[in-house]
Amino acid sequence: MKIEDLLSDDCIVLHLELTSKSQVIDKMLSIVADHPGVKDHDKLRQDVLKREKEMSTGIGKQIALPHAKTDAVSSPVLALATLGTEINFESIDNEPVQLVFLLATPEEMLAEHLKLLSRITRLAGREDVRIRLMAASSADEVLDLFREEEKDFPQI
Repeated sequence: MKIEDLLSDDCIVLHLELTSKSQVIDKMLSIVADHPGVKDHDKLRQDVLKREKEMSTGIGKQIALPHAKTDAVSSPVLALATLGTEINFESIDNEPVQLVFLLATPEEMLAEHLKLLSRITRLAGREDVRIRLMAASSADEVLDLFREEEKDFPQI
């Protein structure tokens, strides 16, 4: 399973103008509301917020990765947003966030969930990839970037 296989153009939003962490999470959840893998949007929201309360998903390097293992989805769900304005996400490095991924996987897909978190972190953690994502002007450009960057990565 690759990022490019999970991410679709309707789950990519570029240059969002929001002002708070809660607005970002709400927007990310609204982006995936109609995703065919989402069975229960309210439960998904509860599970993502519960995970966020345990510890901020601001992972550093201007990236946030709200996520949940949940029975609210029947298959992995992934969304991506770039932010027009940096937002405080209580990140581990105390840096504001500009790039946000939302990942939700079914409860029984723990190994895949961890591998996807790792893959997203490894790719988006590279400065050259972050710069290209932030400069992207279309969802197709984002998908092409992941296609190119993942061509040498093994399948999960």
